[in-house]
Amino acid sequence: MTAPTITAPQLALARNAADAALGVLPTSRPLAVAEPIAASADVLIEGQAVTARFSGAAAGEVVVVVGQDLADALKESPLGELDLTAAVRPALEAAARVFGPVVLDPGQVMEPQVALSALAAKDGAVAVPLVEGNEIRAVLALSLSPWPSDGPGAGGNVARRDSAGPSIQLRGGLDMLHDVEMEVSAELGRTRMSVRELLSLTPGAIVELDRAAGSPADLLVNGRLIARGEVVVVDENFGIRVTEIVTPGTERE
Repeated sequence: MTAPTITAPQLALARNAADAALGVLPTSRPLAVAEPIAASADVLIEGQAVTARFSGAAAGEVVVVVGQDLADALKESPLGELDLTAAVRPALEAAARVFGPVVLDPGQVMEPQVALSALAAKDGAVAVPLVEGNEIRAVLALSLSPWPSDGPGAGGNVARRDSAGPSIQLRGGLDMLHDVEMEVSAELGRTRMSVRELLSLTPGAIVELDRAAGSPADLLVNGRLIARGEVVVVDENFGIRVTEIVTPGTERE
């Protein structure tokens, strides 16, 4: 049953948003977009929800509920525990941008029942199940204030994921994280300073680091050391030429 206050063009927009989100959502199995329904805490799966507000050409809130398999894969990654919000953010952005140029807030992780209940309390909230056969594996839920009076219909220039075909391979564990973006940083060295020393810093002051000149720089992913390398210049930008891959457990050597 669809929400009675939502028109057919608006439901088409919700389907387009779900298509766009599914195109970039990490999943362990091929999913399909089901018919939109009224947002409700009854549309539950075991997992975690990420919710974010957006504003701009349209204003509203978007919620993506993902399965426990993705949450567990992020938690048990060999690169250390990864941020669920960062992993799901591309899907949140893709869904929100169906309504035009928007700015998305950082988002937050919530329990699915809490996130969907809060969204369901808003007028015209719609949920789009993402299914494998008859099983709901993920959910995209939306609320706009107000909903556009006209929409692009069932068309729309959005990313789509093929839900059938022999070329699809099921992904699980680390495989489903291959498209998740992570923060990569390089570190030349560290030091410790007292508050007095920090407050006395002025332009031109030199801070000595705990790394000898010519020593390799550290390459970190989400704060975890994964490699070391030489600092190089690439098209006027700094870069790292990797000389050593750090195996887990040897980071301090």
